[in-house]
Order: sequence, then C-alpha cells, then structure tokens
Amino acid sequence: MVDLFLRFERQLTRLAMAVAVVMLVVSVSFSFYQVLTRFIFNAPSTWTEVAARTAMIWCVFMAAAATFRGGYMMAVEAIYKVVPQRLLLVLEIAIVLCCLLVLVVLIHYGILMTRRVANQTMSGMNISMAYAYAAIPIGAGFAIVSVVARLLAQLTGREAVGPDLGEAEVEMHDLRQQTMPEAAEDGERGGPRS
Repeated sequence: MVDLFLRFERQLTRLAMAVAVVMLVVSVSFSFYQVLTRFIFNAPSTWTEVAARTAMIWCVFMAAAATFRGGYMMAVEAIYKVVPQRLLLVLEIAIVLCCLLVLVVLIHYGILMTRRVANQTMSGMNISMAYAYAAIPIGAGFAIVSVVARLLAQLTGREAVGPDLGEAEVEMHDLRQQTMPEAAEDGERGGPRS
C-alpha cells in the first residue's frame, strides 16, 4: 500500500514540476514580450503583465510540491545537527505537522479567496481572477501529498531521516575528512610549523 502511494506521489510531483516549468517559461516569455512592446515598439501590451504574474503564481505553488518532497521548505540544518540521532524522527514528525497545518490553512483560505474573486476579471483580459487564485489550494493539495509521502518513506526506512545533503555539503564533508588526519598529526607535533 505504501509503495502504491509513493508511486502515485512520484507521478503527481512530476506533474506538478512539469506544470511549474511550463508556467515559468510562459511567465518569462510574456515578460520578454512586455519589454519588447513597451520599449522597442513603444506600444505596451495591456495583458502580458497580468498573464506573466498569474503564470509565476502557478509556477511557485506547483513547484512547492517538489520542494516539500525534498525536505527543503522547513529544513533548518542547525537544528538537525544539535538534536540527538534518536530524536530526529520526532523532529521530522513535528516539522511535518507544522507543514500540514500551514498547507491546510492555505487550502481553506485559498478556496475561500478563489470563490470570492470568481466574478472578477483580470485587468486587460476577460478571464476570471479565480484562475490565478486557484493555484493556492491546488498547489497546497499537491504539497500535502508530497509531505505525507516524505514522512511515510522515512518511517518505513525507504529514505534517511533529515534534510537531503546537497552536493556542496557532501564535498565539504569529504574535504574535512581528508584534512582531519593532517590536523591530528599537527596537534601531536605541537601545532603547525612556520
């Protein structure tokens, strides 16, 4: 059952990232078109600014699912370093509960806001503002699935508990390991020689 849920989450997160990438490309393209029409042709477009902003909102909320899945949203590495190893899972559960609380609030108020602006149209476009606001509850819904999947993967031992080490962190750790024997030898000799 857990494997099925994790496969479902993986596909859902891929979909969310694909939508986020497309929305980023759309936002950048519309912004570029806005600059062209305003400064090159001296005839600013009336709809591209609103469309670019809406695309960027969708990009941020859809990409949130992948960042939550990787553990990058609420990860404070300093806390992970001071908490004993046996309490890391408790810390991770507390972080997940905080994330879920925020995401449920986003869904609730996002739905309320989307309903409230459903009859309003975006300036320069004859499209309901609800399409922009709908990114909030939809993105938060995707993120909830990602947060739960991350915790399930950690509880079942499929993933390590704690934030993922980035490449820079791994390289720093390797570098420290290589220089530690030299530092130990210098300490035995009475410090580095000048």
